[in-house]
Amino acid sequence: MTATTIHVIGASGRTGAALCRSLQADGIPFVPVIRDPAKWSAIDPGHPPTIANLTDARALRHALPDATRIVCCAHARHAGAVIAAAPAGARFVFLGSTRKVTRWPDTHANGVLAGETAFLSSGRPGVMLHPTMIYGATGEDNVQRLAALLHRLPLVPLPRDAGLVQPIHQDDVTRAIRAALEHDWDAPTVLVIAGPAPIAYADFVRAVAQAAGLRAPRIVPVPRRLLTALAAVAGVVGRLPRVRTTEIRRLLEDKAFDITAMRSVLGIEPVPLAEGLARTFDPPHNRA
Repeated sequence: MTATTIHVIGASGRTGAALCRSLQADGIPFVPVIRDPAKWSAIDPGHPPTIANLTDARALRHALPDATRIVCCAHARHAGAVIAAAPAGARFVFLGSTRKVTRWPDTHANGVLAGETAFLSSGRPGVMLHPTMIYGATGEDNVQRLAALLHRLPLVPLPRDAGLVQPIHQDDVTRAIRAALEHDWDAPTVLVIAGPAPIAYADFVRAVAQAAGLRAPRIVPVPRRLLTALAAVAGVVGRLPRVRTTEIRRLLEDKAFDITAMRSVLGIEPVPLAEGLARTFDPPHNRA
C-alpha cells in the first residue's frame, strides 16, 4: 500500500479506531484528527492526534494543511465542511450509511443525504461508502446489545412483517476503506458495502443467539402496534430492556442491497454472517 500519509477524521470512533489500528499494523503513516483528546488517549496514547472540531472551519483547515488522502469516519453530514477545508488536490473516502434509504427519514438519514449531496456536487474525486448495520467493532451496540437482550428475555417479540437485514462486519468495513484509498477515483462516487447476503431478521436473531452461546430464542410474531405499545411500557419499567419506536419501524424495512460494486470495484468479498459472528463473540486474542 502507498506510504502516503492518511488523515483519519473521527479516528476515536469505532470505525476510525479500527482503521487506525489497521494502518498502524501495516506501517502506514496516518494523522488522527479528533475532537476529544482524552478519548483518543485511551485508544493509542503513543500516537499524537490533531485536534479539530468539525464545526470549526478554521480549526479544520489547520488540521488538513497538507492532506492528500482523507478518510472521514465522522457523520456524513460533515462532508461539505471537510471538502471546504481540504487542499485542492486531496482525495476523499467518506463513511455514509444505508440509513439514507428509509421510509421514515430522521436526522441521521437526512444528514447522510445532505453530506452525499455536498460530496457529489463538489466534483472532488473520491467515494462515499454507505455501510449497512456494522457489527463486530469493539464496543458496538448492534449485535452485542442484541445478545444482551436475548440473555434477559424469555421470548423475543418481533413484528409479523419484519424485513431483511444484511449486516457487515467491522473487518470488512476496514478492508473496504483501505481498498477505496488505493482506488483511482476520477469523480465523486457512492458505493454500498454490506454483508454477502440478506437474511430475515428472525434468522439474524437466531444466529446471534447461537454465536453468543445462548439458548435458541423463542420468537413471537406480533402486530407492530402491539409491539410499539409494549416498547412504551418497557421504557418506564426499569428492569425491562428499552427499545425505541424508531427501532421498531426500521425492523419493518427490507435492508437488502446489491454489492456487485463492492466486489468488482473494491475487490472485497465480505465474510459470511456465521464467520463474522464467531469473530465477534470469540475474537482471535481469546482463542487458544
